[in-house]
Amino acid sequence: MATVKRLCVYCGSCRGNNELFRLSATRLGTLLARSGIEVVFGGGRVGLMGLVADAALAAGGRVTGIIPGHLHEREVGHPGLSELVIVENMHQRKRRMFELADGFIVLPGGLGTLDETFEIITWKQLGLHDKPVIIVDIDGYWAPLRGLIDHVIGEGFTSRTALNYFRVVADVEEILPMIASLPEPMAPVAAKLV
Repeated sequence: MATVKRLCVYCGSCRGNNELFRLSATRLGTLLARSGIEVVFGGGRVGLMGLVADAALAAGGRVTGIIPGHLHEREVGHPGLSELVIVENMHQRKRRMFELADGFIVLPGGLGTLDETFEIITWKQLGLHDKPVIIVDIDGYWAPLRGLIDHVIGEGFTSRTALNYFRVVADVEEILPMIASLPEPMAPVAAKLV
């Protein structure tokens, strides 16, 4: 696997009800910073995303946030980041996060996290990238997602190859070894992201 310099973290703008989610977000931020990996995320100071950013910064890491202006104006933008990029809309946010990242980590989250996760997996299916996508199934949080994907496969709407577009680990400590075990990414197809 090529050297990973930046990982995009998708996760909740809320903290959730399970203390393990919060502890894992903090551990992830610390782990990435101590490994010399920059965190790229949605730029918020709230929820699990704020915990990841705070932990990475506290451990001396670099953190880049990408936030749409309308969210920044509501004062949810994180004021202490290494860099905060303000974009016009959610589409630009997701594209910029994609462009900066060497891979993607998915922690528990809500509808926005689901949106980001499905989009980045779909872009991989379409051959727009071959970057690693790692879903962290803390305390079984993402088991229903895997069940849904199995259902979609069973109903004939995609093939079993869909399971090759992402990896699932149970703990944040497994992320970097998983990425290291993956083959070199292939060059993406010549296409523009919408």
